[in-house]
Amino acid sequence: MGNAAGSMEFPMGKEGKTVSFPPGSETPQKQAAGPKIPMPAEEELEERFNVVLNSMNLPPDKVKILCQYDSEKKWELVCDQERFQVKNPPSAYLLKLRSYLDQGGISRKFKRRVQESTQVLRELEISLRTNHIGWAQEFLSEENRGLDFLVDYMSFAQCAVTYDMDSLDNGTATPDKSVEDLTRSAGNSPIHSASKAARSLTVRFNALHSRKAMRNSRLVSQKDDVHLCIMCLRAIMNYQSGFNLVMTHPCCVNEITLSLNNRNPRTKALVLELLAAVCLVRGGHDIILSAFDNFKEVCGERSRFEKLMEYFSNEDSNIDFMVACMQFINIMVHSVENMNFRVHLQYEFSHHGLDDYLQRLKFTESDRLLVQIQAYLDNVFDVGALLEDAETKNALLEHMEELQDHNAQISSRLQESEREALETVSELEKHLIQTTKEVELLKESLRESCSQVTILQQREIEREIERERERERQRDRDRSAQALAELEEKVQGLVDQQLIRMERSSSGHLDLHVVPFILPVSIHAETEQITTVDGPVAPPTSLVLPPPPAPPLPGATEVTAQAPPPPPPPPIPPPPPPPPPCSTATPPLPPPLPGRGIALPPPPPSIGMAPPFGGKHDGHTGNRNKKAIQTKYRMPSFNWQALKPNQVAGTIFNELDDENVLGELNMDAFEEQFKTKAQTAPADVGTLRAKVAQKIHSKVSLLESNRAKNLAITLRKGGMATSDICTAIETYNQEALSLDFLELLERFIPSEHEVKLIQNYERDGRPLDELPEEDRFMVRFGKIPRLAQRISTLTFMGNFPESIQLIQPQLNAIIAASMSIKSSSKLKKILEIILAFGNYMNSSKRGAAYGFRLQSLDLLLDTKSTDRKQTLLHFIVSIIQEKYPELQAFHSELHFMDKAALVSLDSILQDVCALERGMEVTRKEFAVQEDNPVLQDFLTSNNDLLDSVVEDGKTAQDVYESTVEYFGENPKTTPPSMFFPVFVRFIKAYKQAEQENEQRKKQDVLSREGRTGPPSTSAKPEIAQKQVPMMPKLPQMDLIAELKRRQVIPLVREGKDGAIEDIITDLRNQPYRRTDGSRVSAKWKPGQKLQVSSDISL
Repeated sequence: MGNAAGSMEFPMGKEGKTVSFPPGSETPQKQAAGPKIPMPAEEELEERFNVVLNSMNLPPDKVKILCQYDSEKKWELVCDQERFQVKNPPSAYLLKLRSYLDQGGISRKFKRRVQESTQVLRELEISLRTNHIGWAQEFLSEENRGLDFLVDYMSFAQCAVTYDMDSLDNGTATPDKSVEDLTRSAGNSPIHSASKAARSLTVRFNALHSRKAMRNSRLVSQKDDVHLCIMCLRAIMNYQSGFNLVMTHPCCVNEITLSLNNRNPRTKALVLELLAAVCLVRGGHDIILSAFDNFKEVCGERSRFEKLMEYFSNEDSNIDFMVACMQFINIMVHSVENMNFRVHLQYEFSHHGLDDYLQRLKFTESDRLLVQIQAYLDNVFDVGALLEDAETKNALLEHMEELQDHNAQISSRLQESEREALETVSELEKHLIQTTKEVELLKESLRESCSQVTILQQREIEREIERERERERQRDRDRSAQALAELEEKVQGLVDQQLIRMERSSSGHLDLHVVPFILPVSIHAETEQITTVDGPVAPPTSLVLPPPPAPPLPGATEVTAQAPPPPPPPPIPPPPPPPPPCSTATPPLPPPLPGRGIALPPPPPSIGMAPPFGGKHDGHTGNRNKKAIQTKYRMPSFNWQALKPNQVAGTIFNELDDENVLGELNMDAFEEQFKTKAQTAPADVGTLRAKVAQKIHSKVSLLESNRAKNLAITLRKGGMATSDICTAIETYNQEALSLDFLELLERFIPSEHEVKLIQNYERDGRPLDELPEEDRFMVRFGKIPRLAQRISTLTFMGNFPESIQLIQPQLNAIIAASMSIKSSSKLKKILEIILAFGNYMNSSKRGAAYGFRLQSLDLLLDTKSTDRKQTLLHFIVSIIQEKYPELQAFHSELHFMDKAALVSLDSILQDVCALERGMEVTRKEFAVQEDNPVLQDFLTSNNDLLDSVVEDGKTAQDVYESTVEYFGENPKTTPPSMFFPVFVRFIKAYKQAEQENEQRKKQDVLSREGRTGPPSTSAKPEIAQKQVPMMPKLPQMDLIAELKRRQVIPLVREGKDGAIEDIITDLRNQPYRRTDGSRVSAKWKPGQKLQVSSDISL
């Protein structure tokens, strides 16, 4: 970096005068680039590059970036920097400035020199601003004392202005008064100390040359030298070291402030910008206030800031100065942390008429000025309004306390109501369970009665059939006897007619022989019935049963006839239909059925064993055979955990019909949206033992040292005498002994070894006074009969009420939650819908499922549609809203899910068993001491309560296990902390899906309106959304938030390199506004609120 002044040399003569100084412009011009120099070696390049980096004073991040350049870019940077190297040292500029402060010489010679001063100061400002930091540090060094020369020259340049203004205010024009009077006024001021006087007077001249100095000062003041001096100081203050020198200089800030008397409005605006920036640097505000106190003394103001307000009111034609002045007033007043001081400074400017002047300026046409005025008004403190706010705050605080108390009462009542409701629901559920058990018993009794009736009916039917058969046999015998008699008559008639003859064979059988005879034609039909055979006569075909043996024929000693085998029985008729399910009415008897071998009807099926639906069933499991569903598109797999067919029996899925759901829904849209895509060090044991060995016990102890020490600590915590402790244990005095103390005492029940030591000590007849206090306590403590049982009983009695209060609500939550899930018909229907969708997606690949694990509900959010914009759960929610709106509030049927999810049922049941054991120990103690009223009262009042809790524990376990099994889960591996959270997560996801579906619908409507409607209609929702944060808050909440904001400390800059320039730049971009806000006075509210952003970049 460099400057154009660097190319100008100051050839010095013997008297240090410049021979020539050609004029130049304000903007420095770069030298023309010469021919490109060849790149040196790598080592030389790096060395020269490091020198350039050190001279540039860059921050570490920038240096890191430059170091990453390649060799070519580094060489270009080195060439650019070396081309603008500084040729004139700071001493050359200082020598010229010293010549201008020379009081001797002819006035015309000074006029020639003063013509060059402006150009020298301009080049000095450019050098200070653009040269490397080493040049500026050399200029400010103790050897050159450049800051002192700048301050002296600026003081010299404006002393005439200050004098002329003082003379004008006093109505005199005597030039002899200027320096001497100013010196006396500053030195004799009772307000300022010696250091204050050093800051108040900045002109140091010999009194002999005061008139000549005043004359030369008037010549300099007519140039831009003061303005350029301020610019030089601004460049110096942009370095941290230079800023610290300026702030610690006894006169520099005072001279900058006195520059407000300059007639150039541009110079005054520059001064105010610089002073405003200094106010925002830590510690700068006090320095600026001190400078204005000096300004008041030097310029003879009656009150501080009088001249500033005068310039502000009169310079109404220069907007830049007015903007800078308004900005300075705003920062001067409102950049302090002390609120009382802010109000004081605010009143100072109000006393000078700032408020009235701002009223006149509200009609100005300058937007920049209006912005600064509005920023000031936004920061103004209205003390009257703050007093009202304080009173309102107290009233609001009282009201808030009342509301908090009321809210606490309501919360307490709500918790009480919730607890009562939980108890009521639990009682109702337990009553329902008991009633259900009784109904099951009645149904079982009814089934047994129906079975007995059926057996009796069957027996009666069998007896009736047997009787009918006996009657039928009797009728058959009668018919056979009659037929035999008729046959005998016919045979005898034939014998009489000599048509046949009877002979007895050698075997003893009676044979019939037909006598050959020609019969007339008329009797042919009758004789055809008699067959001439060697065997017996065939029986008639009309006989169903064989006839009894025939009696002997007349004239025959023995007649035997061989009858043919009986004909087969008639076919068995079909069995009657089974009787209807058992009811209070006895089913009617079926009609008697004739015949043998009749099949009795089977007993009626047991209740509840009928298949739930029609259709084909698996012969092994009783489930329907589900068909695979063929879809038009390939569907993504729903990775649920399906139940096997043999796991479905008796669960909720045995009652679901997903095929019916699929019949009700149109799955085309579903296919379109979800189709697949082409770890203290341990203590030194030796040291501890050494310390213990060094201790000398004055008394003999029977206890181990650590045990005795712990017992002593426990006794000190109890704060009771040994006799009082033991008496309280013997009498079961729970009020005297706290539970914590009892639990500690339980650890010090004497062991067998300690009891033997105590007995041996007493047997030796040694006095107890020789023992420490802990051992004496142990002697008395160990003599209490049944000590362990007494302490255990006391502990149990003390913990019993709290244990009941902890256990009972948890059991109630398990019972109520389990029954609500099991009895929810809406939840059952939703599971049916999910089963239908899952089978629709998976059946063609994995086969149809009869049920699924509940953990599969979490996977509904993992299955996404083709466009990845919605999940399977979102689609099911939309289907429920469209087709099954009555299911949307299914979660209202599920109660106390979150409470039941926090219960560890196994731990609760173990606690119940512990209560039973404790109560049994208490009963045994009471059996030994039946005259103890404490034990008697405890047992009388708590026996029934414990029985109720034990019964509730069994009920909770049974209900929970049945519910878990009902949903196809294993109760042994599924605790409540796993079972109930599944439904909690599902309900939460369902509600979230509902909200997202509604938002998606709204967005679709807005997008459709944006495509079809005019542009103005699409902009309306955005306008509405932007206007929502602007809605007025409640006055009380707004006030409380505002009072809290006022406690925030405003941001203050730290003095560092570049801070001044950053502050000035930021203030030009946005006005200064407090981050803690302020209360705007009511007189500024109507019609003056400008729409200016309140963001502060400082």
